Amino acid sequence: MGLLNNAIPFTLIVWGQTHIASGLASILNATAPLFTVVVAGILLDDERASPLKLLGVFAGFLGVVLMIGPSALDGLGNHVLAQLAVLGAALCYAFAGVYGRRFKSMGINPVVTAAGQVTASSIILAPVAFYIDRPMHLTMPGPETWAAIISLAILSTSVAYILYFRLLGSAGATNLLLVTFLVPVSAILLGSLILGESLAMVHFIGMALIGIGLSAIDGRLWKHRAS
Repeated sequence: MGLLNNAIPFTLIVWGQTHIASGLASILNATAPLFTVVVAGILLDDERASPLKLLGVFAGFLGVVLMIGPSALDGLGNHVLAQLAVLGAALCYAFAGVYGRRFKSMGINPVVTAAGQVTASSIILAPVAFYIDRPMHLTMPGPETWAAIISLAILSTSVAYILYFRLLGSAGATNLLLVTFLVPVSAILLGSLILGESLAMVHFIGMALIGIGLSAIDGRLWKHRAS
């Protein structure tokens, strides 16, 4: 899990974004649910792919493209290796979600699983960071930097991965990876509420498509209407 969910995808995304724009990287990263539907459909008996699931994933992906902006796709085809790196990261997330399902059947507490994952990935990446960044030659960070690091460690890592493994056990790999669709929604709404950024009609259309996609993948509402 440390390799599949942290070390490999983080490295691929960081390297990829040195060559392609963040908007394009976000769209490519949003393919994680697409890969998860395929991988989980092949490897997990209880998460078989269905036409409704595939329709939902494509609707959600289209919503992400609209919200980030179709112009972000202008660079598609340039720096192919960098784009493949980000797609490779999304594929890693899909395999991590499927592989992580096993921990529920093993009866391992999500806190233990999360701690094991981030500890292992830290051990893997620490020598790389020391070799590339040479922190001993850098100036000591100030209080604001330490506060940012601590908040990222507690909220965006510790709490987030505890929730990750709890949801993975209860909702499954496919539903869990749908969070990728919600990242641009959260970013745009927070930007509007906190930073005063304006929302355009295309943002609301994108949110609607993401909502339709999520409901289609869940399936319960559609099955109820069909009955």
